[in-house]
Amino acid sequence: MPPFDAGIFWAEFFGLIMDFESRPEPLITNRYWYSTKTLLWYFRRFVQESMTRITSIVLILIVTTAVIAAGCISSSANTSGTTGTTEGGKITISGAFALYPMMVKWAEEYQKIHPGVRVEISAGGAGKGMTDTLTGMVDLGMVSREISPDEAAKGAVWVAVTKDAVVPTANAQNPVLADLQSKGVKKSVFKMIFINGSVKTWGDVVNRPEVTDKINVYTRSDSCGAADIWAKYMGYAQENLLGIGIYGDPGLADAVKQDRLGTGFNNIGFAYDAETGRPLSGLAIIPLDLNENGKIDPDEQVYGTRAEIVNAINTGKYPSPPARELNVVAKERFTGPSKEFLQWVLTDGQQYVQESGYIALPKDRINQQLEKLNR
Repeated sequence: MPPFDAGIFWAEFFGLIMDFESRPEPLITNRYWYSTKTLLWYFRRFVQESMTRITSIVLILIVTTAVIAAGCISSSANTSGTTGTTEGGKITISGAFALYPMMVKWAEEYQKIHPGVRVEISAGGAGKGMTDTLTGMVDLGMVSREISPDEAAKGAVWVAVTKDAVVPTANAQNPVLADLQSKGVKKSVFKMIFINGSVKTWGDVVNRPEVTDKINVYTRSDSCGAADIWAKYMGYAQENLLGIGIYGDPGLADAVKQDRLGTGFNNIGFAYDAETGRPLSGLAIIPLDLNENGKIDPDEQVYGTRAEIVNAINTGKYPSPPARELNVVAKERFTGPSKEFLQWVLTDGQQYVQESGYIALPKDRINQQLEKLNR
């Protein structure tokens, strides 16, 4: 091995990290393994030759961290982690892709009337929203599924803020698209595609044995409400879903758009174009044959535009699941600016729900959520 050089070590170390982070799913190739072994050898030399210096640095970091932590503890008495009031402060939110566009709209409108408040929002799936909230990484989590008893036992409290749904999707160039849209697909057939894998070709789906094109199934790789509610429609849980795991709503939609034989599922906000209201270019919505009579009846034809599917969800024509309420969670209780923000969301903020392509909760349901918010 060459003589140890600290500059080379750190350059290679951080270069390797950046190389890995630039790959969505890093593979351990011979090159990476060799680099890793080399860096580990350098690291051992670095520790052996610089232990005294490292020990000093660590001690300084420990003392500094303790001082900062003490300052944070003494300056904050807010269990949600936010400080200030609606005249000033910061609210951090993460979680479900399903609720992300609506939350962004709410934040934009809220900050117009409360310019001193900064709302920071990131999408990463319902599971991330829940984890971030319970670990104190954010003030509020967006969760597009029911909250489990285990999560409640860990301190999760929640309110429903709006409603939407998940729809099954196919590629717009699917070889049996006309059959899918005229006949629909029964729940039992979806189960054989997504759960047990016994239906393997598109010909099997529409009872055309001459069509032998294989079905390529895609699902979500991240813990999310969309996969949870789609699996629940078939009587199962997300972990039971088959398919190639894709991260996030946009990624899943893109995977199906790029695969002529692909199928998946999306929240309606990521299945329909926000400007045209029609299904995304390259994507087709697979109708549910709700009465399982082998055809899509007039009252089941609700997929042409986002407005149509929203109306179907609102009137109950589209079933729940895969329709469901979208929740916002906090740890232990709602407090400070985040509570004030949610108070606005459940009152004045509801005026933006319909125009954003979501479904407003009934008035009595809103009142129930306001009561929960103020407990």
